[in-house]
Amino acid sequence: MLATLVDEPFHRPGWVYEEKYDGYRILAYKEGKKVTLLSRNAKDRGESFSQIAAAVASLPSKTLLLDGEVVAFDKKLVSRFQLLQQGEVPYVYMVFDCLYRDGQDLRSRPLPDRRAALEKAIGETERLFASRRLEGDGFAAFKTARENGWEGLVAKDASAPYIEGRSTKWLKVKVHQEEEFVIVGFTAPEGSRTHFGALLLGAHRGRDLFYVGKVGTGFDQKTLNSLHAAMRPLARKDPPVKNPPREKEAVWIEPKLVAQVSFHEWTDDERLRQPVYLGLRDDKRASEVVLPEASRSGGRSRS
Repeated sequence: MLATLVDEPFHRPGWVYEEKYDGYRILAYKEGKKVTLLSRNAKDRGESFSQIAAAVASLPSKTLLLDGEVVAFDKKLVSRFQLLQQGEVPYVYMVFDCLYRDGQDLRSRPLPDRRAALEKAIGETERLFASRRLEGDGFAAFKTARENGWEGLVAKDASAPYIEGRSTKWLKVKVHQEEEFVIVGFTAPEGSRTHFGALLLGAHRGRDLFYVGKVGTGFDQKTLNSLHAAMRPLARKDPPVKNPPREKEAVWIEPKLVAQVSFHEWTDDERLRQPVYLGLRDDKRASEVVLPEASRSGGRSRS
């Protein structure tokens, strides 16, 4: 079940509000002692997150299907995708739904029933936690998210069943701007920088790919090395975007790599302001990266 992005915080009776995490969405399947962790594009993450798999395997339920997000927290307990990518701090599984438990399909049940099932299922198991619930008032919940520096919040209709796909029964409100973009090329390095200077980014509108700006910060030497190794084999002669920028010595690449980027806002001409590279995503196809609605309605986002 995927949340629909809305521009502004709101309050609705009968809805609950949860912290929005910045990590990898994972479905955890348990059958006996066998556990499978699947990303949103059906990649098996059991090896990448082996400690989560082991924790789920230790649960008493014979059959179980959990939905949640694998995240890494900083010292202020803010989830950071970049920390998860770097792998230098422990990761945990923040569980926000239970779809199946011990022979019972819970998808048609309202959220309170599913929440109770997940809390019983995971108990106090190491590395497994129920998602953080916020105030019952949507505006107060958004204020808490903003004051704590969280990515945002997810609002959920408590009476709704679990529905596969994008739904308006789950709505997300962002505090910080963060999106996925397709890497369409890179610029030449300057000064002491090696391999490349900045990544050139794009997003789709319909079937066409459009340039949205470049990001030149957020890289350490290890990231520069690995990104350059991934991009070099994808080099092509022509720009893959409809509106290529005037960049001297730009190297264009096949639009296959997806980067997660934080930024301050959209400019009026649909460019990213103050972008920072956070990491590569392999759980989303380049064809799925589209220009957010906020950037199409006057450039500046209100979220």
